[in-house]
Amino acid sequence: MTTPDGSGATLTGLTLAGRAGHWDLTHREGRITALRPSASSGGGFVMPPLADIHVHLDKTFTAERMPHRAASLFDAIDMMSADAETWTEADLRQRARSGLARAAAHGTRLMRSHVDWHKAAPPLAWHVLRELAQDWGDRIELQLASLTPLDALQDIGPAVAQTLQAEGGVMGAFVYRNDDLPAKLATVFDLAERHGLDLDFHVDEGLDPEAQGIDAIIAETARRGMAGRVLCGHGCALSVRDAAEVQRLLDRAASAGVGLTVLPGANSYLQDASAGRTPRLRGLAPLQEARHAGVPVMLGSDNVRDGFFPYGDYDLWDLYRLAVLTGHLDPETWLDAISATPARWMGRDLSLREGGPASFIRIAASGPADAVSRASAAREIWQDGRRMPGIQGEHA
Repeated sequence: MTTPDGSGATLTGLTLAGRAGHWDLTHREGRITALRPSASSGGGFVMPPLADIHVHLDKTFTAERMPHRAASLFDAIDMMSADAETWTEADLRQRARSGLARAAAHGTRLMRSHVDWHKAAPPLAWHVLRELAQDWGDRIELQLASLTPLDALQDIGPAVAQTLQAEGGVMGAFVYRNDDLPAKLATVFDLAERHGLDLDFHVDEGLDPEAQGIDAIIAETARRGMAGRVLCGHGCALSVRDAAEVQRLLDRAASAGVGLTVLPGANSYLQDASAGRTPRLRGLAPLQEARHAGVPVMLGSDNVRDGFFPYGDYDLWDLYRLAVLTGHLDPETWLDAISATPARWMGRDLSLREGGPASFIRIAASGPADAVSRASAAREIWQDGRRMPGIQGEHA
């Protein structure tokens, strides 16, 4: 409705994420001009836009090209590596653009995509995604992170770091039971310090208790005082390690200022996979224990319709529903894991506040628990005071 004094459009009787009671939200010229307690109700549930800190736009929408269902993480890596040999600029652009369009239509405003990087020179996908970041900046702010096997970074790391510094990227590495791990990580941290880079690791993505790369990363982060600049994704091996040992590790992670990204989609799909057998172990990192210890915990979409995970639609809210169910999370108190916390980690603020952008998600539900319970509840995406169109077509 429009207020009688002409101050702008007002949505009434809203349930706002993180606030008790009901609220009226008034916006004008793309900004929130007032948030006031409301005597009305039934206006729907409103939360900030979404921040998806861990995706793979270079690999996305390739599932139909895979020769078989991945039998393991490393089987998926092999299949995707073979498919990458066929990637062209047009192919990459079409697939990544589809991913961005779907994410925007579902309410994502910030995104970080990892990009496979195996040689000194930037891969084709890096160039394509940098151009798309410029093209899509008015709808999604896209950050890019390199993704290189830790061993390979010992050789090509300086060239990668120089490009990342020049082009505003994040340095990433795949870490899993590497030999001489502390020394190799020290090289990566040296590069990050020398070039002013943040770090984002894929670490311990398996069910071997001996996979303890995250321990070394936490120790190195603490030694160098790099709190708030080092993020660890996956951490599946933490789910099968001794609970007391993990608790001590999480306490050290909190003290060091290391963040944790949990990826329930692809991890639940790939871990403990065996044909004709129901998985017993799902590889879900201990997100409740991590948050209790004081570790910033985030959730990400990870792989979408590729060799690692043949499902998904860049719908971080749907991923949140999965995390609530698999992680036994309270839907009222974990919303920051898909919005405020990853946004802060990416240097942005998506909070709903007077004077801030009139950008938010409105779901036809009475609150987070109701919205999680009803997957088909109508969802509106508002950006700068305008209601945005939904997905159009197969490859929107």
